[in-house]
Amino acid sequence: MRQSLKQFAIVLAASFAALGGGEAFAAIKESPEKKKKSMTVTATAYNSVEGQTDDDPWTAAWNNRLRPGDKIIAVSRDLEKHGLTNGAKVKIEGLPGTYTVRDRMNKRYTNRIDVWMEEDIKKARKWGKKKLKIIWDHKKK
Repeated sequence: MRQSLKQFAIVLAASFAALGGGEAFAAIKESPEKKKKSMTVTATAYNSVEGQTDDDPWTAAWNNRLRPGDKIIAVSRDLEKHGLTNGAKVKIEGLPGTYTVRDRMNKRYTNRIDVWMEEDIKKARKWGKKKLKIIWDHKKK
């Protein structure tokens, strides 16, 4: 009964979001057997350089120190309510390995991730802007 109510709430929220033009809720899919969620987001890239970050380009939003070689993403704040918060592990379509959420984007962005590319501005520009599927573990609170 509880699972049915949860599924009804998800469908209802997605319906309202779709009617209002919101993509974030409408695109979320949950796999009940593995407790994984997936959705399609806009993916861009960012660097640890002046002009793209705050005062210390090697410190992320939750005060995590970024190190060369880390696979890090920043998420738009609307994705945090879906479990994509500090330390969440995310698989990104088309990219090898698992990325860790360590940074958050300006509140003006929605349904979006930023892939950290250290100081390689050329690589980030070449990456551009893409629509990609992300998959992450769903943890009940």
